[in-house]
Amino acid sequence: MMKKGLIFLGLLLLTGSLWAQRDSLTAEEAVAFALRNNYSILLARQDSAVAAINYDYRNAAFLPRINATGTALFSNNNQKQTLADGSERNRSGIRTNNLSSSLNLNWTVFDGFRMFLLRDQLDLAVNQGNLVIKSAVVNTVASVITTYYDIVRQKQQLRNVEEQLQLATDRLRLAQYKFDVGAGIKPDVLQAQIDLNNSTAARLNQLSLIEQRRQTLNQLMNVNPATDYKVSDTIPIETSLVLGNLLSNLSQTSPELQLLRTNIEAAELNVRLAKTARYPTVSIISAYNFNRTSNNQVINQFSPLFNLNHGWNYGLTVNIPILNNFTVRQQIRQAQLAVNYQQLQYQNQELLLNSNLLNSFTNYEAQKQIVVTLDSSVALARENLFIERERYRLGRTTFIELRQAEENVSTIITNLINARYNLKVAETEILRLRGELVR
Repeated sequence: MMKKGLIFLGLLLLTGSLWAQRDSLTAEEAVAFALRNNYSILLARQDSAVAAINYDYRNAAFLPRINATGTALFSNNNQKQTLADGSERNRSGIRTNNLSSSLNLNWTVFDGFRMFLLRDQLDLAVNQGNLVIKSAVVNTVASVITTYYDIVRQKQQLRNVEEQLQLATDRLRLAQYKFDVGAGIKPDVLQAQIDLNNSTAARLNQLSLIEQRRQTLNQLMNVNPATDYKVSDTIPIETSLVLGNLLSNLSQTSPELQLLRTNIEAAELNVRLAKTARYPTVSIISAYNFNRTSNNQVINQFSPLFNLNHGWNYGLTVNIPILNNFTVRQQIRQAQLAVNYQQLQYQNQELLLNSNLLNSFTNYEAQKQIVVTLDSSVALARENLFIERERYRLGRTTFIELRQAEENVSTIITNLINARYNLKVAETEILRLRGELVR
């Protein structure tokens, strides 16, 4: 079963290039390449890596802020003073050297628990990033599986078309032979030739369709478009899915619901963050200052030639919000509305998910019955075709009846191929909705 095979993807991701080892590609190998190279997954991992880096520094908000400054100032001035008694003082080349530095600490010790809530936000962001990656992985795996088995379906249809091409060739030969011996008519020969041409055109279209599907798979795996490989010949299907088991614990397995639930938690955190603005902020402040001034001469005899000042100072600052034009109340109400919105989003997605799961399971059950029915019809159609070919060869049936028997075989085989593929798509969609394509 596909979901059991995917357990071994970790081992596949450690391998080198599979193309150099074999010319075939299994569905599990295609999924492994997509998980390693797909751009959607790579981009989701980048976003998650940013959240992980922020989480590594989650405790930084609890630490104090420490800043150091330093200044060295050198001056050379000329001064001239006229005093009140009429005396004058004139000096030139007064050189002053000033050195100053400070070390400042600001430590917020209480801010209404805001720093704790910000840390919880970073923790939640990491969880959201992981869920985004899981969702991208599940969706990519589903796309790879459906595309891979679409190639398988188209190749099976190619064999059906080639079988019809061979039947059309044989029918043309028989019609021409009967016409040559006088037992047939010209319109049968012409119609047989038209059918042969149509089958040839259908084969060319089918080859083109296979190549288009291959390019889609190459794009999902992010490999060279020219990469060539063989796919499986069959479409494996799981027929034991039970609706009751699928609907149970859906909120715990679906990445979409899990992500929406974290969105609710994030919105609730924003409400609590908005409420912290009502509390005072208390900070410890401290500083060490150093200042030294040296003059080679002074114009005023009371001015010092040398001055040194250094020492510690410390204290507390408290910021108490009193009135801010009801901004905090407005922000809290808006944050609460965001919580209600996210809850409605969750309820809507939960209802939609259950509906989609029921629809997919209904389609799954229908396609399963169709496969069983058509499986038995193929043998009957082939037996009927064999009888009609023998009767036509003996002249006991018409050209139109033989042609209809051939078309019946082609139609039933086509319907069976499509039913098997649709069953696989329904199975994959069910597991995608459940989030169980990968574990």
